Amino acid sequence: MLSVAACVAEPVSNMLNKLHGQPDSYDKKSRYRFGRTLGAGTYGIVREAEGPTGKVAVKIILKKNVKGNEQMVYDELEMLQRMKHPHIVKFVDWFESRDKYYIVTQLATGGELFDRICEQGRFTEKDASQTIRQVLEAVDYLHDNNVVHRDLKPENLLYLTSDQHSDLVLADFGIAKMLDSKDEVLTTMAGSFGYAAPEVMLKKGHGKPVDMWSMGVITYTLLCGYSPFRSENLQDLIDECSNARVVFHERYWKDVSDDAKDFIGHLLQPDADDRSSSKEALRHPWLSGDNATDHNLLPEIRAYMAKARLRRGIEIIKLANRIENLKMQEDEEDDAPGQADVPADAKAAAGAALSGVDAGAGLATSTAAGSAPGGKKSLSKIAKGAIFREVVLAKVREMKQQEQTLKVEQEAQSNAAKRKSFQEGK
Repeated sequence: MLSVAACVAEPVSNMLNKLHGQPDSYDKKSRYRFGRTLGAGTYGIVREAEGPTGKVAVKIILKKNVKGNEQMVYDELEMLQRMKHPHIVKFVDWFESRDKYYIVTQLATGGELFDRICEQGRFTEKDASQTIRQVLEAVDYLHDNNVVHRDLKPENLLYLTSDQHSDLVLADFGIAKMLDSKDEVLTTMAGSFGYAAPEVMLKKGHGKPVDMWSMGVITYTLLCGYSPFRSENLQDLIDECSNARVVFHERYWKDVSDDAKDFIGHLLQPDADDRSSSKEALRHPWLSGDNATDHNLLPEIRAYMAKARLRRGIEIIKLANRIENLKMQEDEEDDAPGQADVPADAKAAAGAALSGVDAGAGLATSTAAGSAPGGKKSLSKIAKGAIFREVVLAKVREMKQQEQTLKVEQEAQSNAAKRKSFQEGK
């Protein structure tokens, strides 16, 4: 039974919210104590928080960044609330302020797929087949519910806890789409470089098969420690994927079963219609693990992660830039001074996010750039390997990539116009 004080406090709180132009649900924010930054994107930031149910992840989206596209947020909310599966991150709550949306989900604390594997003493092909089965079961559930994830990649595959037998969960539904009908075709560019299907890059229209292509890339990488498609610019990558020249190099694949190669071959088909569906893939004999070898894949995976860590310094700078951009856009009037949702110290927050270190509960508002709240130069240690030359080269590659993307889009439009002109002239 509610106390008289609680009954009085709630209406007073709602009244204060209305006076400040805040929605009623803003009241929920007081239940959460925000901690370290977990990541940042174009639209907002993800923070760890302590709430009524324990530790959670809170995605904070700036409303001005999705103005005119608010449906995207509502779609993500609807999807998360509907999706109930042991291998999909769980929805917890949501609320909004005058200038932000807050989406609260289960916090996976067991680490990313490849990071976790590297901590083990042994990881065999049989282990890989059972890992992929867990992810495929989640994808199959999504597809049964007419949802396309569109951003399947190792970074979005997380272990719930550090327990040895923890479930693997699929996270980040920011660009997932719920199809209105079985035959609906999506046309927007979506996905991550190296994992996006050919039809996405060519803007041909896409659907559920794009997730199956990404599953093929993830499986290949898990079994040998490198990607099947390694081009560094968009046009070359499109050509490579469209031809789907999947090579199983003898040195790395000699101890991997033919079943595994066959499984990958049915997923990495350039034509979406030729790809295995989630149901067909789940029936593939490789996922039973019966014919998978006991070959230890750990050396290759550790080599892959060592290369990935060399890029962490550059990633810290990119993440810090994203946080800085969001901080400049944030309307801090919604909160008390110094209590903005986007960290004041972008570099420290980025360093903590990518190192997995908690930079302190709450927000640092006056620490020096590159310093943790405690005053230690944490970023200098984390980003030690980020040599200036590498940063410059990364920026140059980024600019070239943008130019190449524009060129490819212009060529695609030009070719489409020529085909239309030719067909009309026939």
